[in-house]
Parts: sequence; C-alpha cells; structure tokens
Amino acid sequence: MKKGIHPKYQKSIVKCACGNTFETRSTLPEINVEICSKCHPFFTGQKKIIDSAGRIERFRRKYAKYNKEKVQKKS
Repeated sequence: MKKGIHPKYQKSIVKCACGNTFETRSTLPEINVEICSKCHPFFTGQKKIIDSAGRIERFRRKYAKYNKEKVQKKS
C-alpha cells in the first residue's frame, strides 16, 4: 500500500438516538445513527412502525385510488 493516501483507521464511538453507545473501528472518530440493535424492532421483538416523513401514509393515499378503480371494474 502507498503511504500517506489512506485515511487513519481508528477507534470510533457510535451513538444512537435511543442513548446507546458502543465502540468500534472506523475512519470517522464519531458516528451518529438513528437505530441500533438495542432499539431496532427486529432485535427487540417489538412491532412498531418507524414511519419516516409519512412514507406509509403517502403510499396508502397513492394506491387508494388504484384500489377503488379495481373494485369498480369488478362490479
């Protein structure tokens, strides 16, 4: 490897929005994340919907019209 062109690989602290912190290694000294293994529904077993910026509601509104047309065609 060439010297002087690679970023420094160092200890890094990862901070989650839930307050959990842990240490890993990265080229960044600090990493901020929204979801970690302590609060993610897959790992906790809790069923909660994480709706960022109303995506689920926008999806339902977008395809509600399609479903209504489909039902009317069958009638």
